[in-house]
Amino acid sequence: MALFRKKKKYVEINPRRADELRERRAQIPDGLAERCPKCQAIIFQNSIESDYLCPKCNYHLQFPALKRIEWLVDEGSFREWDSNLTARDPLNFPGYQEKLDRSQSSTELKEAVVTGQAEIEHLPFALGVMDSRFVMASMGTVVGEKLTRLFEQATEKKLPVVLYIASGGARMQEGILSLMQMAKISQAISKHSQAGLFYCTVLTHPTTGGVTASFAMQGDITLAEPEATIGFAGKRVIEQTIGSDLPEDFQTAESVLKNGFIDHIVPRKKQTQVLRFLLTAHRTPAESAGV
Repeated sequence: MALFRKKKKYVEINPRRADELRERRAQIPDGLAERCPKCQAIIFQNSIESDYLCPKCNYHLQFPALKRIEWLVDEGSFREWDSNLTARDPLNFPGYQEKLDRSQSSTELKEAVVTGQAEIEHLPFALGVMDSRFVMASMGTVVGEKLTRLFEQATEKKLPVVLYIASGGARMQEGILSLMQMAKISQAISKHSQAGLFYCTVLTHPTTGGVTASFAMQGDITLAEPEATIGFAGKRVIEQTIGSDLPEDFQTAESVLKNGFIDHIVPRKKQTQVLRFLLTAHRTPAESAGV
């Protein structure tokens, strides 16, 4: 049978032609296009709409924090809080400062979360948006400080909080200091709740680790984007621990909803409408009276 096998053809490339191809490839700007994780379509940046949905299959693509804020809130209503706080390397972890520098350069952010005050159809609220492009939006000391201050200022100003969450969990380069942020933020959330104020979380892809184990699951209402991964430990870690295979849809927002851990899955096209309804429904008597 070996006689009938198709012989492999080897195409010889002219060295000058190879150099030309390499030169042309180097001239293509970084970030010009990306591949949709779901349908594998090549998406050029200039074809992405303001809601960052895949134009082919409507998959919810990675949404830069500042772009999400611009898309979500009333034009010109966002006022950033604590913009001076920047990521730091408290333990002098090898290579960590270089990683922070690269993230700050590529995202033009100082840390993995942007916080402030905004309005949706003139309804005021405090807003936090995590950006998974910045070290996977992991929870370090500055992320913890910014989120704690978000809730403290919201409590002082008697504002509800909407928090868009995406994270790979605690930031390993900051060791125990990163884990301490779980309790720190949770205490600020508790005081905000005791003041009778509303807190809504929107879980985006991915929401995992210590973030899921703390402030991501402490909202009065927990929403999620379609097909977002939501969980604590990773799927492979759990499979190795229990010695069994898990379903394909394990830890998807749809599966988590089915098991009662979130309240609703909201596509981006409906998020403004849903948040407006929730902010209106949960207004305090003082807010309703226009005080």
